[in-house]
Amino acid sequence: MDMKERLQELAEAARKRIEESDGPDKLNEVKVAYLGKKGELTAILKSMKDVAPEDRPKVGQMVNETRAKIEEHLEATRKKLEEALREEKMKSEVIDVTLPAKKAKIGHRHPNSIALEEVERIFIGMGYEVVEGPEVEYADYNFTKLNIPEDHPARDEQDTFFINDSILLRSQTSPVQARTMEKGNLPIRMIAPGRVSRADEVDATHSPSFHQIEGLVIDKNITFADLKGTLQEFAQELFGPETKTKFRPHHFPFTEPSAEVDVSCFKCGGKGCRFCKGSGWIEILGCGMVHPHVLEMCGIDPEEYNGFAFGVGLERIALLKYEIDDMRLLYENDIRFLKQF
Repeated sequence: MDMKERLQELAEAARKRIEESDGPDKLNEVKVAYLGKKGELTAILKSMKDVAPEDRPKVGQMVNETRAKIEEHLEATRKKLEEALREEKMKSEVIDVTLPAKKAKIGHRHPNSIALEEVERIFIGMGYEVVEGPEVEYADYNFTKLNIPEDHPARDEQDTFFINDSILLRSQTSPVQARTMEKGNLPIRMIAPGRVSRADEVDATHSPSFHQIEGLVIDKNITFADLKGTLQEFAQELFGPETKTKFRPHHFPFTEPSAEVDVSCFKCGGKGCRFCKGSGWIEILGCGMVHPHVLEMCGIDPEEYNGFAFGVGLERIALLKYEIDDMRLLYENDIRFLKQF
């Protein structure tokens, strides 16, 4: 049998086996049997050394043509089988377009965001502007310009996240107040909301990263009575018109005199309950008249101008307003919790 007949018979045998194949695995077996390293066509190529040198080009061409025919037939059959499998799958996975659609889960505003918008609305209504500043701050703005001495515990690495000796993650939003005062655009009526960081352990009432809102007013002839009136208005807008405020003397390095502010319990009306621990009052913020030294360091004449400042934790407002007893719930992003607000 000459080489041409042998190749024709091989191509015909391959065609029959390809047509009999009923799946990709069978096709692969045919491909290996004829075109693989130990396949029949490969064996013919290896026997080329027995062919006369003048016939080798012609025989080589016939082998390549046979390989091309088998490959073409394999590819055509593979496509046909894939198409048949796809159609079968489509029939078994019929989609009923008349069925009701699945309702998409829609996100919800975070309690912190709702509380912040409420606080901003109240103070903007009183003529304040909202000012933001950098979360990575100089120690000079975070401490020195706020009259916090070098030996103050707040400057310890146990309390503050230092990046180097002079740069840190701000531990309060008061640096925004110092930066605003330095600009000298008086009078000032501003609140500075933002993220702050302190080296606290995570528990029901503490977190190393939380949010504060600090307010500042600088003008001529500002008195403590202005501060009291402002915070009374804020408390009544936030917690209800029956809310009372109580100022207790306190100490802050950047204000003098200083006070902590309590509001009458909005659950029991001041009678005493589990929510206010029987006292009838709930502590909400710290405040005071801006220390003259702070004004001087920011380039403002304390003989001509004075003012007041206050600071409140945003999470504290959210916890109180929505009666949440664990701060950690605010950061877990549990949709079952968040969709309640």
